[in-house]
Amino acid sequence: MASSSKYNKLQGKHVIIIGGSSGIGLGIAEASLVSGAGFVTITSSSRAKIDTAVSQLSSYTAHSDQRVQGFTANLAGEDAENQLDAVFRQAVEAAGTIHHVVYTAADALSLTMLQDMTPKKILAACQMRFVAPLLAAKVADRYLPPSRESSLTLTSGSAAWKSTPGWALGSYFSGGLQAVTRQLAVELKPVRVNAVAPGFIDTGLWGMMSDEVKAEFVRNTEATVPTGKFGQVEDVVEAYLWVMKDGNATGTVAGSDSGFLVV
Repeated sequence: MASSSKYNKLQGKHVIIIGGSSGIGLGIAEASLVSGAGFVTITSSSRAKIDTAVSQLSSYTAHSDQRVQGFTANLAGEDAENQLDAVFRQAVEAAGTIHHVVYTAADALSLTMLQDMTPKKILAACQMRFVAPLLAAKVADRYLPPSRESSLTLTSGSAAWKSTPGWALGSYFSGGLQAVTRQLAVELKPVRVNAVAPGFIDTGLWGMMSDEVKAEFVRNTEATVPTGKFGQVEDVVEAYLWVMKDGNATGTVAGSDSGFLVV
């Protein structure tokens, strides 16, 4: 029988998900374990969220040698780089070599009309959606083995390509992350650097909406997109798995948006 190792590329690997205690990040952690990852490390600014997520993820460990661990890291301040380095150091001490790093950490969506923007609002929105991802790349470069089997995956968004009122900041950060993904693919080579650009995905980031407003938004979206379905976490995580596993993919932006860009 032919060996399946060339396809089970996450088997026994160590995956770090920065922002892995909820939403897409938690889904990537689940899918990584199902795909055979030996170690999954997640981060969050909340110890309580980490504990809950680790408990939930334990149900996805099919083998006794699979492990899940979580470390706190608050990326909202000026010491974000030190916080990230501490996580990576602890992850290596506890579980050995890191093979894949995924950045999904984010704060609430910054939906602001142009005339309501202020320098303070813009700079505050930059921290988690542009400053911290760049620092994550800087720190990951210290720990990832220099090989095309290593990868860093950032999270962008379909707002880079589609204009919608109130999404100027989202478009700005999404487009910037896609551009810097290509740059980092050159700077960090042979480590592969890619990004995933989700469309509207059903996660807690929509918590700024009331239940009624969100329900209407979902209905309107599903009436518009070709798939007829608001994006689900279990769908978009497949894009992250692809760019982690495909040793020929770097500088790539993988889209998962219900066909939002074609309507």
